[in-house]
Amino acid sequence: MDTDIVSPITFVRRRDGWLQAFGDTMQRHRSAIQGIQWAVVAFYLALVIYPAFRPLPQQDAHIYDNVTLFAQFVFWGIWWPFVMLSMVLMGRLWCGVFCPEGALTEFASRHGLGRAIPKWMRWGGWPFVAFAMTTVFGQLVSVYEYPKATLLVLGGSTVMAVGIGLVYGRGKRVWCRYLCPANGVFALLARLSPLHFRVDREAWRRHPATTKAVDCGPLINIPRMAGASGCHACGRCSGHRDAVRLAARSPNREVLTLKTAEVSRWEVLTLVYGVLGIAIGAFQWSASPWFVAVKQAIAGWLVEHNSFRLLQDNVPWWLLTHYPEANDVFSWLDGLLIVFYIGATALVLGSWILAWLFVAQRILKREALMWRLAYSLTPLAGASVFLGLSMLTVTMLKAEGMVLAWVTPLRVGLLALALAWSLRLATRLIRTVPVSPSRHLPAAIAVLLAMSLAPFAWSLQFFVW
Repeated sequence: MDTDIVSPITFVRRRDGWLQAFGDTMQRHRSAIQGIQWAVVAFYLALVIYPAFRPLPQQDAHIYDNVTLFAQFVFWGIWWPFVMLSMVLMGRLWCGVFCPEGALTEFASRHGLGRAIPKWMRWGGWPFVAFAMTTVFGQLVSVYEYPKATLLVLGGSTVMAVGIGLVYGRGKRVWCRYLCPANGVFALLARLSPLHFRVDREAWRRHPATTKAVDCGPLINIPRMAGASGCHACGRCSGHRDAVRLAARSPNREVLTLKTAEVSRWEVLTLVYGVLGIAIGAFQWSASPWFVAVKQAIAGWLVEHNSFRLLQDNVPWWLLTHYPEANDVFSWLDGLLIVFYIGATALVLGSWILAWLFVAQRILKREALMWRLAYSLTPLAGASVFLGLSMLTVTMLKAEGMVLAWVTPLRVGLLALALAWSLRLATRLIRTVPVSPSRHLPAAIAVLLAMSLAPFAWSLQFFVW
């Protein structure tokens, strides 16, 4: 017998054994993780604060010789696009090991008032509301382009995270669990992660109950944890009661096994109206000829009727973009139209998706199925937000003289792959519905139509506008 041949079962056991060992190492070396967190905090604060008090870069400035451009590229060209990608690849490891706001709010909570979490804060709609408000406000102040705006938006979020930590919880991440603007998006994308901390409930029950409880930052009920959506992957619970271990899984598993009772309609609204609606509108308004046409038409009408109030550009920079030295000043009309464009895009895209998912539900005659089917769009949403965030990456690299001929094929390939993945998830969910197989195909077509508008919007961005 050839001893070099390893059976698939042996390979899986070795892989899971290695992952379990890694998770246990994270649990044993909390001080090292805390060191990483504080290093990231120092780096983050330096790049957020210092450039805001520097003059704007000149035309001949480069990423490698100007701290403002360097910070801009780090935050919006590398940091945020690849944080989103990491959610799909590794779950919320970023939250548990690297996130500066998570580290700061937990530290503040350990030295704060320790008050109970109020009922209003537990409202399930905060992730959607926080994401929508932060995204729209970021566009109004041009958060991607100017360091003062970055300090206002990111720094303001950090200050609120510390403030919540100082008042609520006892050494917990109350901000992260309920109010973080990125929490809803992270929770959605982490459902696709091939890695998670798996809980063996039988082993948990068999273990003596005298074991010390896990100090879980995001307040997860660990015995009932069934996926990667809420887990921050910090490793603190690894090996607890001999029932928790880092393990591999199918990236489709969490979406396909999601029970109707576990579906969050607020999470679905974050997906369809937020990530596939508001975010696309925010990424596209500045390139849209429709935005320009509407603005010119309204401005012309206002001039003809001697009404100039909305055309004034005396708005402070912390409310609307106002940088005369860079010839970049928004009027009140600009601000109103940005809000309108993003809102209209969200309304059209989100409603289109839900309408076709409702059609699929009617075809399959299954109550509330549309909300489960909506989760199949998660890969498409992940690709969409990555494409949007990486646009600045491409723009800044091109400004440095780099030839990026491979970007367009990569964008098309990523979008096609995400669409195929989402359609695969949807068809597998549809096949589980106990109806005549003749209904499966029209239901799948309805879901495909639901998915079609987002790729169409990106094709306008990349190939038409």
